[in-house]
Amino acid sequence: MSHFEYSVVPAPSRGEKAKDARTPGDRYALALTSELNRMARDGWEYVRADVLPSEERSGLTGRSTVYHNLLVFRRVAAAPAAGAMARQPQPEYPAAASPARAPEPMPDLPRAAAPQPSDHLPPNTSAEAASDGNATPPAPRSAPLQD
Repeated sequence: MSHFEYSVVPAPSRGEKAKDARTPGDRYALALTSELNRMARDGWEYVRADVLPSEERSGLTGRSTVYHNLLVFRRVAAAPAAGAMARQPQPEYPAAASPARAPEPMPDLPRAAAPQPSDHLPPNTSAEAASDGNATPPAPRSAPLQD
């Protein structure tokens, strides 16, 4: 199975002047032919032309989408040398430089700041009575009667 490597270059944006190229279309075709032949001399095979979007800065804070005309080429990749490791594909978005940290444990609160069982008891009730299962709950509070 053949493995290919690819090269993508921007398409020419202007035509080339020449004696036989009189119209803008002829000049652009000449510039494109020159680029295709230059890549072919280096062993690249033309695959296709693409128009792809790119988000670019516009002014200080703005962004705009710009479209680029690109030429795609390929050639058979050289086989890796004997014993050499094949290059692993790289992720599109690199991983973070540092590993994720474990969450930090909750600090121990000072004893005075920690809630105490007696904090939730009504007045005149001792902590020992609250821990006793036979204690009767206090009567509900009511507002004083108005005469």
